[in-house]
Amino acid sequence: MTGAVDLNEQGSSVTRKSGVALWRQIADQIRQAISAGTLGADGRLPPELVLSERFGVNRHTLRSAIAALVQEGVLRAEQGRGTFVETRQKLSYPISARTRFSTGLRDQTRDRRSVLLAHAIEPAAARVAEALQIEADAPVLRLETLSEADGRPISRATSWFDAQRFPGYEQAYAETGSITLSFQRYGIEDYFRKSTLVSARHADAADLADLKLSAGAIVLVAIAVNVDAEGVPIQYAETRFAADRVELSVSTEA
Repeated sequence: MTGAVDLNEQGSSVTRKSGVALWRQIADQIRQAISAGTLGADGRLPPELVLSERFGVNRHTLRSAIAALVQEGVLRAEQGRGTFVETRQKLSYPISARTRFSTGLRDQTRDRRSVLLAHAIEPAAARVAEALQIEADAPVLRLETLSEADGRPISRATSWFDAQRFPGYEQAYAETGSITLSFQRYGIEDYFRKSTLVSARHADAADLADLKLSAGAIVLVAIAVNVDAEGVPIQYAETRFAADRVELSVSTEA
């Protein structure tokens, strides 16, 4: 199954022997159809009976799909009125030479915060060592962080830092909730984005839980390297953004 499904067409659009739960297939296709504008253009989903007949499933299966999308924030269920498309506008997250979480969303949100979920010292994997320009298996600090805007989780990141250059960085981050402020404690007043690679994939189990997404949800993945004023790599990060809440805006400006 590829592309958006036009749910105005008759007939089932799920595959019962695909190995993917029917409710998840339905949730995926409703999400895609909403994004493509072929469903919910008037802000409201068709009645459950209509959708269950078109997918060829019972109403219990359809309700499971809708419940997942309500939890994800794609749909809004109103008692006695029906199910509506959540019209909250996506946040536009700018990626530029000076990408910063707080300032990048300052004009679009009231409250922003980032929290430390976990941290560990570990040997640098090959890709991490290459990005940070350190020896393979050299000790690196891994941070798992979650960023929220107006109470909604929007991104989950895994970042690596040279543990010898930044001893105790996890404590600095736990206290400040900011990469920028944490770097300042080590005398780094400014830093720059050297590279960003963007892709998309289905959210894994950790992303589903922390970003409060339903199975089958898509995340945008930004793999980035930040450098100090001398061009020395100081952070390698893999950030997953909830695709239904955030769009990435790439700029060539500093």
